[in-house]
Amino acid sequence: MEDSWATLGVDLHLDTGDEATHSGVRKGLTDALREAVRGGRLAPGTRLPSSRSLAVDLGIARNTVADAYADLVAEGWLTARQGSGTRVAERTVPRPAAPARPRRVSGAPTYDLMPGTPDLASFPRAEWLKAARRALNAAPNDALGYGDPRGRIELRTALADYLARARGVHADPDRIVICAGFAHGLKLLGEVLRARRLREVAVEPYGLDAHWELLRRAGLRTSPLTFDELGTSTAELGPGSAKVALLTPAHQFPMGVPLHPDRRAAAVDWARRTGGLILEDDYDGEFRYDRQPVGALQGLDPDRVVYLGTASKSLAPGLRLGWMVLPAPVAAEVIEAKGSTDWTCGVLDQLTLAEFITSGAYDRHVRGARLRYRRRRDQLVAALASRAPEVRVSGIAAGLHAVLELPAGTERSVVQAASWQRLALQGIEQFRHPAARVALRDALVVGYGTPPDHAWAGALDALCRVLP
Repeated sequence: MEDSWATLGVDLHLDTGDEATHSGVRKGLTDALREAVRGGRLAPGTRLPSSRSLAVDLGIARNTVADAYADLVAEGWLTARQGSGTRVAERTVPRPAAPARPRRVSGAPTYDLMPGTPDLASFPRAEWLKAARRALNAAPNDALGYGDPRGRIELRTALADYLARARGVHADPDRIVICAGFAHGLKLLGEVLRARRLREVAVEPYGLDAHWELLRRAGLRTSPLTFDELGTSTAELGPGSAKVALLTPAHQFPMGVPLHPDRRAAAVDWARRTGGLILEDDYDGEFRYDRQPVGALQGLDPDRVVYLGTASKSLAPGLRLGWMVLPAPVAAEVIEAKGSTDWTCGVLDQLTLAEFITSGAYDRHVRGARLRYRRRRDQLVAALASRAPEVRVSGIAAGLHAVLELPAGTERSVVQAASWQRLALQGIEQFRHPAARVALRDALVVGYGTPPDHAWAGALDALCRVLP
């Protein structure tokens, strides 16, 4: 049976059944009393019942109580003196620590203009919640199981339709694999390429070192191509070069230019001729402000291009949702690699995004975001023309960042001045591949999509103050 002791308002739950041993009951009583003291339920100086009365109350042997008391006296939790009985020791008792209050980290930026993040304050919470409710209500029970490593068919079907309509992608739902963002997709592709005994991936001379590092960890070298005003030089891809190329054709990151049509065609011709593969990172292809977005490179040859997209820029990186549209042979290998490791993509978020897309809410959100980011870019260009005329904005009107070309020799000093003003900025040199054969002029990569609306004017003013 299980008895409880309510003396002094403290409950002790002990196993006192027929099969309970002396040592087990003693340990249980000792632990329960210790926690009562530690948690403050037995205050310092409180006199405990005698071993005889507590034993009767709990229905256990007196020696068991006496031994438990002795253990706690030896540990310092209790005191026992002739004539005064057993009491809780008069000392400071450790209490459960209160949750630490969030504190502003010393040196945290007042304004953040780092590239790579959308305006998270504009995430469509109400519409997302409506979509989540509809999706959950409509979801079959088996949707909550382990399921298909490719991801939920509802999302793959919605993406196939959307990508064909918005990005010109030839997408079969059976050859779409849902992943936890671009980096997860690239990691899976790295495993597949390594299993194919490939050793090298051609990359753009400026980009994200995190992506190069993912490929390196997969056992692949990254060899940078060159770059000029027409974009990455795909003419350098030849029979003796790498068999795989990682490109950002619609809006090169970070330089901000599209790949020239001739070079797009040259890249696809190379892949067809050599049996090569192009990994297309379409990270912000939906955001073009001066014209209709250029279609995805994958549309030129779905059998030679892997298309990678993500919700990180259009919605929020915290969703951890991305997708790959794969050629048939690659699809089978990626699905096997994903299924044999971890799937990592939450079913409820997949179902919600599928409903968000099919209901038209995604299109509405992207249209609104496009207007908001275009307005910010226009304000950035106007402010620079007025307050920093020597600084030129280069690249096309697209995406969530702009490249600001600086006078020679000023990049490091501007970034340092910005840090003193608690303004988070990055210079373009931080994105240069260590083996790149080209060096761009001094510039900043400014993420105008990052600040919330209420902070944008202040961030823009702070930026203009540190520019030469």
